[in-house]
Amino acid sequence: MTPNAAPTDTEITALHEKLNREAEEGGYHLNPDLAFTRDLVRGLLVNTARYGYPSCPCRLASGNKSKDLDIICPCDYRDPDLIEHGACYCALYVSGAILAGTQKLRPVPERRPSPDQRKAVRQVRTASIGGLAYPVWRCRVCGYLCARKDPPEICPVCRATKERFERFI
Repeated sequence: MTPNAAPTDTEITALHEKLNREAEEGGYHLNPDLAFTRDLVRGLLVNTARYGYPSCPCRLASGNKSKDLDIICPCDYRDPDLIEHGACYCALYVSGAILAGTQKLRPVPERRPSPDQRKAVRQVRTASIGGLAYPVWRCRVCGYLCARKDPPEICPVCRATKERFERFI
């Protein structure tokens, strides 16, 4: 796709199928509203053509990849949003409860910090390598490690649930 061309239905279908397969393999779910989800996939394709990376279609990207790493899909905020709200900010990814219809999809507040706050966090992380900024969680089933505020709902490697994680560091 060229920067000024609209994505074709074939391109949208191919990316949707790829994202859905990868999501399900990793224990995640795409929004079951196909028309809505295809519009988001179209936005990912447009942003990839425009910027060279698939930034979240519901956020304003800067065009500078290093400044937008946190909003490259799947964004850094997906898992906390899924845990707290049942969907990510743009609602491309949804929880099992929303997929099953036992929880309603509601608006998700923006949790991305301002540019100044993101810069300050980067500085703190760089300065605190010895004293980690986040705890490290270990999946007791497969050994997967992740550094973040809370463990993931589902291990992306073996699909063990959140309670199978232990604080490692």
